[in-house]
Amino acid sequence: MDIPYIVIDQLDPDQQWVWKTHFGDADRPRYIEEGVWRRTQEQATARQSGWSTRDDARRRIIHYRYRYGLVPTTAAPAIGLTDLYLYHSATAPAEEIATHHDSLRASLAVGGWKECPGGGLWMRRDLKCRITPYDTHPQDAAAGRTLPPNYRTVDVQITSATYSPPPSVPQLPWSVLSTGIRTKDRAGKPTVIPDLSVLADFLPFQVEIGCGISVEAGIPPLHRLHEIYRVTDRQGHEPREHRFTLSPADDPLLREVLTEPEEKTAEFVEMFRACFLAEPTPAMWALKELQDTGHLVGPVITNNFDVLAARAGLDECFMRRYDQAVPDVEFIDGAKALLVIGLHADRRKVQARARERGMEIVYLDPEGFWHDGTFMPYLLEGPQDGDRVCRATAAHALPELVNLLKIHAG
Repeated sequence: MDIPYIVIDQLDPDQQWVWKTHFGDADRPRYIEEGVWRRTQEQATARQSGWSTRDDARRRIIHYRYRYGLVPTTAAPAIGLTDLYLYHSATAPAEEIATHHDSLRASLAVGGWKECPGGGLWMRRDLKCRITPYDTHPQDAAAGRTLPPNYRTVDVQITSATYSPPPSVPQLPWSVLSTGIRTKDRAGKPTVIPDLSVLADFLPFQVEIGCGISVEAGIPPLHRLHEIYRVTDRQGHEPREHRFTLSPADDPLLREVLTEPEEKTAEFVEMFRACFLAEPTPAMWALKELQDTGHLVGPVITNNFDVLAARAGLDECFMRRYDQAVPDVEFIDGAKALLVIGLHADRRKVQARARERGMEIVYLDPEGFWHDGTFMPYLLEGPQDGDRVCRATAAHALPELVNLLKIHAG
């Protein structure tokens, strides 16, 4: 595979401006795309991991980090994937790991990789793959984690040939692992409301957005990443109860990458490409109008990496973290409510901080999504007693709120 790998070819002048303004010279490195998943087989995850005894301790860690940049071409610059980093760690009983190791070597042969002298490293054009087996993983030894005696680990690191990750990169997923599993919030009994007219009594308000508003812009939902990286088995399970991919025999990710890297990389860059090509929606422009009229105050508190709020002219307070800690939130004195749009997992506790300030919490979310023509219920996790939930889409409810407040002001 060639690096740079072209993601969007021949940028027009408007796209070049978007890159320079919101990606290349932005206040945070939006030209970096990164994701971490750690899935463990333990009693607390029994329903999704299949844990039943103390001998069930399988583990799967995925960490990717991609850098994008402008690539000169004969006519106009392109956006290319300039650095690729993919880390996969599988921990399982020794016999499963031995079979997994054999499968890796078979996939390398099918994909045309060449083993370098000394063993453990393979090359394929502009990619390199390093495979490292462990009886006891050094990260487990350092953390004092004890696994069943017959468990083994194989680490696989696939990178662009010229990329050498700094120490902080390979350490990140293990730091995330040490934080433990995320504890889900227990939902209370919020009041269901037909629209957002209640906000007329709580002006001005602030807003927090999740991926729901991005899906309306044509950006794939986050579960698409779970599909690409084979994080869960989505077949036959409720949206929140997909079984973890833990057994190496059931994990096709590395086989896909090693046998057909060009085809799989097209999936890897799918999310970044969609984010760059997306345009702010009427819902996002409605937020901008609400800000311009003074009804919405403060920056948009967001977990999204698509930059749509910034492209609509709104300031962003970026909240996405891997350590689950809650960064500082820029709450505005005098703000009376927090409108939470399309955000399911209240893992960063922004709403809890707003409640402590005495702010009303209003959720805007259809509490479900359409999949293959079927509406799949997906209930919110965060609402508590006294909160309000409007089960509508942002595309419908936010422009309606703009018009309602115009009438209210008149």
